[in-house]
Amino acid sequence: MPQAQQAPCERVQKVLARAGFGSRRACESLVAQGRVTVDGQPARLGQRVDATRQRLAVDGIVVASAPGLVHYLLNKPRGVVTTRVDPQGRPTVVALVPDEPPVFPVGRLDVDSEGLLVLTNDGDLAFALTHPSAGVEKEYLVEVDGIPSRGALRQLRHGVLLADGPTGPARVGVLAPGVLRITIHEGRNRQVRRMCEAIGHPVRRLVRTRVGPLTDPALPPGSWRRLTASEVRALAEAARAPRTRYKGPRR
Repeated sequence: MPQAQQAPCERVQKVLARAGFGSRRACESLVAQGRVTVDGQPARLGQRVDATRQRLAVDGIVVASAPGLVHYLLNKPRGVVTTRVDPQGRPTVVALVPDEPPVFPVGRLDVDSEGLLVLTNDGDLAFALTHPSAGVEKEYLVEVDGIPSRGALRQLRHGVLLADGPTGPARVGVLAPGVLRITIHEGRNRQVRRMCEAIGHPVRRLVRTRVGPLTDPALPPGSWRRLTASEVRALAEAARAPRTRYKGPRR
């Protein structure tokens, strides 16, 4: 019987270079410094790895090196649901990106909200970004009813008591009367909307403008683009970074 073909193995520094960690010489330096592991063991210079089967990491961050992985940044329009299939027949975010390979949204934006959303088939990265221990920031441009008082803004900055418990502190900036920039690190359902309702200022419009290190003001609503290798790595690093201790309200 013919033997099954094995996936080609590549030198570890070549895989790292393709994943955006710099030139091969720079990647060789990472290996020499002991910062690279293969399946949890320190990598060796010149070691050959199978990116489809083996787990490659730099400083403990899994490298998105397997062929076929895709990472999209979508500017979700209002009225589109953040799911793969909607029983009500509404348009979904996956219909706005290529059909193949199949991807899924990382996190969520409710149907009435707009802005940046990551979609991928990279399970490792998605798990890291959505794990409760992750402190990945999300920034929103929020238009609310009325003009929040200093006391209301203070509530947002120190945490708001919701039905499912108190929120963490938010960073809040006032851009114009009734227009706020709110940054949170949690991922509760409709969290920003519920926070604003709790202080008596319901949301009229909500746009997510940043996910961790990712922002793209030039990306039109309904459009998408592939993330660069450096952006994927920056996302993974943001998911791994410890949360910053709150230092009081921003004035």
